[in-house]
Amino acid sequence: MRSTYRVQPEHVIIMHRTSGLLLHPTSLPSPYGIGDLGPSAYRFVDFLAAAGQGLWQMLPLGPTGYRDSPYQCTSAFAANPLLISPDALLECGWLQTSDLDERPEFPDDSVEFGIVAPWKTRLLELAWAGFNERANEADRTLYTQFCAREAFWLDDYALYHALKTYHALRPWTDWEPALAQRKRATLNKWIKRHDAEIELQRFIQYVFHRQWSDLRTYAHARGVRLIGDIPIFVAHDSSEVWTHPDWFELDAHGHPTVIAGVPPDYFSATGQRWGNPLYRWPVLAADGYRFWIERLRRALELVDLVRIDHFRGFAGYWEIPATEETAINGRWVPGPGLELFHALRNALGENLPLIAEDLGVITEDVETLRDTLALPGMAVLQFGFEDLADGFGNSSFLPHQHRRALAVYTGTHDNNTLLGWWAERTEPLRAHVLAYLNSDGAAVNWDVIRAALGSVADLALFPMQDVLNLGADACMNHPGTAEGNWLWRYRAEQLDASAAERLLRLSRLYGRRPFDPA
Repeated sequence: MRSTYRVQPEHVIIMHRTSGLLLHPTSLPSPYGIGDLGPSAYRFVDFLAAAGQGLWQMLPLGPTGYRDSPYQCTSAFAANPLLISPDALLECGWLQTSDLDERPEFPDDSVEFGIVAPWKTRLLELAWAGFNERANEADRTLYTQFCAREAFWLDDYALYHALKTYHALRPWTDWEPALAQRKRATLNKWIKRHDAEIELQRFIQYVFHRQWSDLRTYAHARGVRLIGDIPIFVAHDSSEVWTHPDWFELDAHGHPTVIAGVPPDYFSATGQRWGNPLYRWPVLAADGYRFWIERLRRALELVDLVRIDHFRGFAGYWEIPATEETAINGRWVPGPGLELFHALRNALGENLPLIAEDLGVITEDVETLRDTLALPGMAVLQFGFEDLADGFGNSSFLPHQHRRALAVYTGTHDNNTLLGWWAERTEPLRAHVLAYLNSDGAAVNWDVIRAALGSVADLALFPMQDVLNLGADACMNHPGTAEGNWLWRYRAEQLDASAAERLLRLSRLYGRRPFDPA
């Protein structure tokens, strides 16, 4: 049975003048090696409320695959098990204190995925055993209802992940051919032998759903709404590509023939070769875009507003032959355009709460699609300031060029921190930026935050690193690089009340406010 979610009035928040912070939950403090949905998440919500902020923006929440990137998830619907809080499992009684006795020595300011993942996987296995032994009837009923309600994606994902675990996490194209090709007789035999492993995956998703729902309710009660993130493309090694290879440009062996990326840009002289398989859009259209309808429906059951990563791909996307080692030799191919969004609106409601990530090589057709849909785009102040090199403020990313239907960012997860970026700028450019900000440079990150808050843009967002006065060592991602990304975490003592007070004062000064408590 599928959900019948449609956009609710409280989701229509685009014209509410507010602001917030960008922080992925993995970056929260935790004694368990990675940020999770436990006590630190609630303290962060309290920080947002104390700072007068109405938004908490996150990166994609799916289970990470290749190089731990949240933009290469093994499912477009499932959630990351590593975000589950052991403390909440203890409160439920499904874990016991002794289960945590052999906790590894984790660093407190970064994530070591190679240590965290196996330890937490074992913890979730213990929680599943504890649930089977000690869960009350109400908990068992809620679990059964969740599995029935989410079966349209959950059953495929649970089977895929159980198979992936059985094959030592190798991609599905490396499995036994009959399993990789989903031969029904072979799959049925495997399911009968491994039913317990499949059920474990359903339970893990239920636990996330339960913990997430509690956190979201807490945030709403404090005037904070959640912004999620949907990558336009899905990972090749994912439940969806394994389950529906006909949706994607694959060869007879399941390997991509063409892949996604972007041509040379600000971040890389050779472009970015993402490696995601490209959609067969006519096949998706013939099915009424069911995959995208259910994908967005699922996202809006978890968050209040969704940033669509690489929105320009709906107008036209960069197609790279899979044999190419860089993204240089590609071509632009038309995307589904308005037809897809008409299908989404017909299914989910007219007022889709979306932010169009319209960065990069933006052409007139992209702007037309965004504006026809009346979606807010994005402006990144770091990019705007780069265009001040000649002292002439002509960039549309600069605050004096902004419009109301816009989300302005000091930077994104792909940018350096403000202080890291500032340290690398030339003296002439610094002089122009300081003149623009009317700043002496003593606290340039706060001057840029003030500029974002003062913009006419309805939404203003800042990476947590900029509020904490952190340098380049706190970067979340370095586009075009394969190592050292998605690791940063802040320490509990860095959550400074004075930063909350400063942000509250500035936000009120520029008429930005949180939401009414739910």
